[in-house]
Amino acid sequence: MTLAKPASTDNLPPSRRAPLPRLWLVTDQHRLADPLDAINRLPIGSGVLFRHHDWPERKHLALAVARLCRRKHLVLLVANDWRLAAEIGADGVHLAEGVARSGQISPCLGWLRQGRILSIAAHSARAMANAQKLGADLCLLSQAFASRSHPGRGFLGPARFALLARNSPVPIIALGGVTSQTWKRLPPGCALGWAAIDGLR
Repeated sequence: MTLAKPASTDNLPPSRRAPLPRLWLVTDQHRLADPLDAINRLPIGSGVLFRHHDWPERKHLALAVARLCRRKHLVLLVANDWRLAAEIGADGVHLAEGVARSGQISPCLGWLRQGRILSIAAHSARAMANAQKLGADLCLLSQAFASRSHPGRGFLGPARFALLARNSPVPIIALGGVTSQTWKRLPPGCALGWAAIDGLR
């Protein structure tokens, strides 16, 4: 899980006193139904993006994830549900690109202004610009490489990913087919870090 030297964090919002994680585990109800073991193996200071959207016992699992993240000193974001994030004491929320574009961020702005992290997914320069407009702390840019999550879908590859990432006003986390090996194929300094579902195993 060794990371290359991260991109500069000089443009981080002043509300972010602690460094943002460079390594993120993304939970997935199909490919990582029970994420607790994977979370338990993360290094201190890593991040977890809880993305079990339709899990039958979602709140119960979210509470277990939150307890483990606190014990392990991990940063926790909840995808597309700021109310659940607030209820379990998460560090922030992650919004899908379409959710961020739709204006559904408005109800959670007050909660976010209390020092929480806002992460937004992006697949284009336009989406990255929207992330800046919304005051995002992080932008998950995908897809960097071919991915099992989206078989057959086109991907950016190292050169195009770096071109997009280096022009981003928001710190970038690489997503999509990223592992400890493929991460090394991205040009140094183009992204703050990387995220994966099963690429951390």
